[in-house]
Amino acid sequence: MNNDKIIIFDTTLRDGEQSPGASMNTEEKIRIARQLERLNVDVMEVGFAAASRGDFDAIHQIAKQASNASICSLARAVDGDIKAAGEAIAPAKNRRIHTFIATSPIHMEFKLKMAPDEVIRRAVKAVEYAKTFCDDVEFSCEDAGRSEMSFLKEICDAAINAGAKTINIPDTVGYLYPEEMAARIGEIVKFINGRAVVSVHNHNDLGLAVANSLAAIKAGARQVECTLNGIGERAGNAALEEIVMAIKTRQDIFAPLYTDIVCKEIYPSSRLLSGIIGIEPQPNKAIVGKNAFAHESGIHQDGVLKHKETYEI
Repeated sequence: MNNDKIIIFDTTLRDGEQSPGASMNTEEKIRIARQLERLNVDVMEVGFAAASRGDFDAIHQIAKQASNASICSLARAVDGDIKAAGEAIAPAKNRRIHTFIATSPIHMEFKLKMAPDEVIRRAVKAVEYAKTFCDDVEFSCEDAGRSEMSFLKEICDAAINAGAKTINIPDTVGYLYPEEMAARIGEIVKFINGRAVVSVHNHNDLGLAVANSLAAIKAGARQVECTLNGIGERAGNAALEEIVMAIKTRQDIFAPLYTDIVCKEIYPSSRLLSGIIGIEPQPNKAIVGKNAFAHESGIHQDGVLKHKETYEI
């Protein structure tokens, strides 16, 4: 694996669709998926196959048409979910199952009502079963941001031994600060020691999703999970366009790291999504907002007319 490449895992069609009012039908999801292929994302999480017949059908149709991206379905660490995911992605040339279970004390006690050793057994069983459908299995520790590091290491080790190729450390509730994220990812990367790709999935509850994603990359994460326009549950996800352009623009900081995203397709992707779901990015949204390259101040206008880079990076 090229350790300088940042894998872009787009979850616009799964986590992004969970934004209130952002649901899409199968035909609309197919249009977005085709544009995501033009954008050249590495992994496309298309839905949650067990959630509904509509989700299953959309994943299955996209899997038939995809040419480059890995087509991924989310699945709880439950046999029925994993079976549905495996069947939905079956036609794809490149397939991935993304299975998860909660690992924080509060989730294990109140949501799962399971002891930690039981959670580990469930995770191992899920990864092993997912491997019967495809070789590329990703395992996520839900609410990893509030999980105990010793337990994270234990369950990640067990998942890798069971066959997981990617380990995702999500800040599910958008709680962490970039320095905390960097420290947590750095410790996990050192512990895993190249046995799996370390991934992050950051929510934006405190407005830190992109900052946390970039901090994680600097600390050794090599996959970022993100969405177009930053859409998603509650305050949304890390915005694909901001992560990609930060890496590209600030090569003085990130080199030799890079993505394979076709940057000229970012704006068309944003506009297509907005048109389909009817949710526009805020006007001052970085990279794709309608004011992102608009100048009101006379001083700014004067500078840009003389030399564009005076006020545009």
